[in-house]
Amino acid sequence: MSDIEDIKWEELPFGYLKTDYNVRAYFKDGRWSGLEVSDSEYLSIHMAASALHYGQEAFEGMKAFRGVDGKIRVFRWDENAKRLINSARGIMMEPVPMELFKEAVWKVIKLNERFVPPYGTGASLYIRPLLFGSGAQVGVKPATEYTFVVFVTPVGPYFKEGFKPVKMQIVRDFDRAAPLGTGTYKVGGNYAASLQAGERAHREGYKAALFLDSKEKKYIDEAGPANFFGIKNNTYVTPKSTSILPSITNMSLRTLAEEIGLKVEVRPIPVEELTEFDEVGACGTAAVISPICAIEDRDTHTIYTYCKDGNAGPISTRLYKMLQGIQFGEIPDKYGWTEVVS
Repeated sequence: MSDIEDIKWEELPFGYLKTDYNVRAYFKDGRWSGLEVSDSEYLSIHMAASALHYGQEAFEGMKAFRGVDGKIRVFRWDENAKRLINSARGIMMEPVPMELFKEAVWKVIKLNERFVPPYGTGASLYIRPLLFGSGAQVGVKPATEYTFVVFVTPVGPYFKEGFKPVKMQIVRDFDRAAPLGTGTYKVGGNYAASLQAGERAHREGYKAALFLDSKEKKYIDEAGPANFFGIKNNTYVTPKSTSILPSITNMSLRTLAEEIGLKVEVRPIPVEELTEFDEVGACGTAAVISPICAIEDRDTHTIYTYCKDGNAGPISTRLYKMLQGIQFGEIPDKYGWTEVVS
């Protein structure tokens, strides 16, 4: 078990730190088991498990927050549960029932409550539900047995800069996902496919690779592990694509954008339109919002610049503070997005 006194909450990276317990459930013989609590970081898995050979694996990312009032809040857990169900169906796994998902999330938070970072540190408790085919399978077909695991770890911001503008790189020689493939599901294969482009971008001085559509290489797709958005003419614009993961954070930001009087457009965004935006950013559970100060096209060497004073734009900043305010209980949650763990 980790020594809680040694944790420097304000300096936490977005990484893994062992906590006390995780919870597990198993689908076998046509039914889900009850939850099992474990203090082990390891899983026993058959060497012929379909997850290892045929990629039957999906996961979620969500957070719990220690609020200004000391209460622990979970943000939009039901949307994560629905998305895991969608991912499971997309690659023919047994979906985790909503009630089992919530029971597992609540239980793992309570078991590891001492690891929920204090309010005001900028850190949160990251929650990772994982579902995979654990039954032995040699033929290319769905497994008959599945394992569902939920573990937690305290984290800081996804990018070490936090809410500071970062640089990204447009790549054309790699695709994250095919238009009619698994891009809309949160499955590990999509992230594996992004690794080469992402690691190269890091080596070349960028925080992430900005992918284009895999068919025409004309439209903005995913911004590394997050959704892209741009602000112009009092409008919040985010890509419409058949290969982008629907972001719960992006969904929430669109609602907040409308609340402050912005129009919202979900549509294809051609690369050329990058010259027209006043602000651009990447959004997702891990990053919340990462403002982007520059985007360079690796092929054409065209550079699109934003936030010339080195700070995030006013609308991105306002949306970020609104969303974080709801998550930390600083402002009223009139949308019912958060639920207190009790």
